[in-house]
Amino acid sequence: MTEQDTVDGRKVRGRQRRAQIIEATLTIVHRDGAAGVTHRTVAKEAGITTSLTLYYFATLDDLLVAALTSVTDAYTRRIRELIDTADDPLDGLARLIAESAGPGRERALAERELSTLAARRPALRPAAWSWRDSVAELARTQSGDPDVVEAFVALCDGLCAAILLGDQGADPEHIRGLLDDALRRP
Repeated sequence: MTEQDTVDGRKVRGRQRRAQIIEATLTIVHRDGAAGVTHRTVAKEAGITTSLTLYYFATLDDLLVAALTSVTDAYTRRIRELIDTADDPLDGLARLIAESAGPGRERALAERELSTLAARRPALRPAAWSWRDSVAELARTQSGDPDVVEAFVALCDGLCAAILLGDQGADPEHIRGLLDDALRRP
C-alpha cells in the first residue's frame, strides 16, 4: 500500500463519516424537528462520539447547513436532469413534488423544516434558496415572463407544503395540470 492509497482511504472514510453524520441529522429532523438537533443527539443517532461530530461540523449551523444542502443538492440534480433531458420537464417536476406524499416524504419534511428554520438562521438561507432557484430555472425554460416564473415557484413551494400537511397521496397528473396552468396565465 502506498502513501497515496492511505491518504485516499482516509478521504473516503472521511466522506463516509460526514455522510453518516448528515443522515443522522436528517433522521433527527424528521423525527424530532430541527430543535432536536444537537451534536450530542446526532452523535448518539449515528453511534459515534460527540467529538467526532464536532470534528466534521464545528458548529450547529455547519451541521444544519450540510443536512439541508444534502437534500437540496439531490433535488437540484433531479431538476437539472429534467431541464437537460426530459421531454416533458413539467411532468417530471410534478412527479418529484408528488413524491413528498410517498417515498420522498421524510426527506421533504426535513427539507421543509430546515428551509423554514432559514428564516431565523441566515447560514441556512443559501441552501434553502437552492430548491427555489432550480424550480425557477426550469420555469424559465417554459416562460420568459419573470412574474410567471415567480408565481410558478410559489405554486411549487405551496404544493409541497400542502402535500406535507396532508395525509393522503398526491396526484402527479393533477399537479402537472396546475403547473401547466400557472405557466399559461397571461
